[in-house]
Amino acid sequence: MVQEKNNQGNSVSRRSFLKNGAMTAAGFMIVPRHVLGGKGYTAPSDRLVVAGIGVGGKGESDIHEFSKGPADIAFLCDVDERRAANSVKRFPKAKFYKDFREMLEKEHKHIDAVSVSTPDHTHAVAAMAAMQLGKHVYVQKPLTHDIYEARMLTEAANRYKVVSQMGNQGASGDGVRQLMEWYNAGLVGDVHTVYCWTDRPVWPQGIPWPTAKAEVPKELDWDLWLGTAPYKDYIDKLVPFNWRGWWDYGTGAIGDMGCHIIEPPFRVLGLGYPTSVECSVGSVYVDEFKRGYFPESCPPSSHVILKFEGKNGKEVTMHWMDGGIQPARPEELGPNERMGDGGNGAIFIGDKGKMMCGTYGMFPSLLPTSRSKQVNVPQTIARVPEGHYQQWVNAAIAGYNSDKAKALSSPFTIAGPLTETVLMSNLAIRSFDIKKTVDGKTTFPGRYIKLLWDGANMKITNFDEANQFVKRTYRDGWSLGV
Repeated sequence: MVQEKNNQGNSVSRRSFLKNGAMTAAGFMIVPRHVLGGKGYTAPSDRLVVAGIGVGGKGESDIHEFSKGPADIAFLCDVDERRAANSVKRFPKAKFYKDFREMLEKEHKHIDAVSVSTPDHTHAVAAMAAMQLGKHVYVQKPLTHDIYEARMLTEAANRYKVVSQMGNQGASGDGVRQLMEWYNAGLVGDVHTVYCWTDRPVWPQGIPWPTAKAEVPKELDWDLWLGTAPYKDYIDKLVPFNWRGWWDYGTGAIGDMGCHIIEPPFRVLGLGYPTSVECSVGSVYVDEFKRGYFPESCPPSSHVILKFEGKNGKEVTMHWMDGGIQPARPEELGPNERMGDGGNGAIFIGDKGKMMCGTYGMFPSLLPTSRSKQVNVPQTIARVPEGHYQQWVNAAIAGYNSDKAKALSSPFTIAGPLTETVLMSNLAIRSFDIKKTVDGKTTFPGRYIKLLWDGANMKITNFDEANQFVKRTYRDGWSLGV
């Protein structure tokens, strides 16, 4: 088990979430070896004791992947006993909780690391509470629901000296490294334009909030599931998946897929915060003659244009398309050849050539595709044979200052700015529905304008109303603790 952090850090961080509710102490379940050894004893760092927050669906597969290596899944936490059932069966010795705050309060001395795989709106509060207790964290994509949360988690990982990784597993794949080697070798020249696209959403979007109430399943703690979000009555089929299409909980198609598809160009081109963003969005027909926009729900499709300052000082334009919208096929791609992986992908356009990939950076290819077999670029970037999950487990065991931690594929220093870029697209999309009524006339001043972004200060400088989407107001009783 990894050595426990100093007691002062623990007491400060405990206060940050104890205000959310009174917690009681509990006896040991797993006794850390450094406790048995007495003060000053450092235990051999050969196993990582992991707690899972959100252990159904993707959370279930995450902790299963961790358990394949030197990790013990000792604690499980989920607000829905139905979703947790498989993990409870797979890890029968793990202690189960519904409230992550209670679990961390009672068991933090017995935990080395925490995996967070909840709906987007509770990623930040769960991860921050764990980091404040000195726990290493693995958080599913997107890292957070809001830009502000992403910035705070990025800073906190460094402040609390914990090993962090976001769950965009393609960041550890060979594909993105191949793309980097081609780019670094100058095969496509300076990339000035990137197209990224997805066929998501595959859940309802662009719809009004249902008026019919539904009975809360007895296994689900609805109030805990809502977490930071405003209280609303439960609706049918929101859980376990359709929450992705509602702004209170999810981050839409780009939140779901952006960290997988934007990551390759973000990494290959060394991008930072965008300098501007603009968008157009699809709408639905509410009757035969009227198109409708529903601000509680993500749109059915969108096209976002982000501008960046590239590594060489030249501007890079990134297009994001979802809802089935795709860019024009490159002329170098044959009429029957697959573009990206079909429904998703990214195309890099440079002044000397083009290259493309699918989701996770898979299927990397120079264009025309025959060129990939004709060039021979030496491998200069180390691969990750152990994979994304075990890379994090091994780094957490080695510690914050270890070479393994420094070599992580998606630590928050990388995942945070990437997530901010993804969420900047949503800021533009949500600004599309801002209304103003003057003299009885309704206008939408956030539509069809370019929003200028001051990344260092997390602020839109030319349309202040858009800044409401940088940071949410949490429901009473919930705090990020910063």
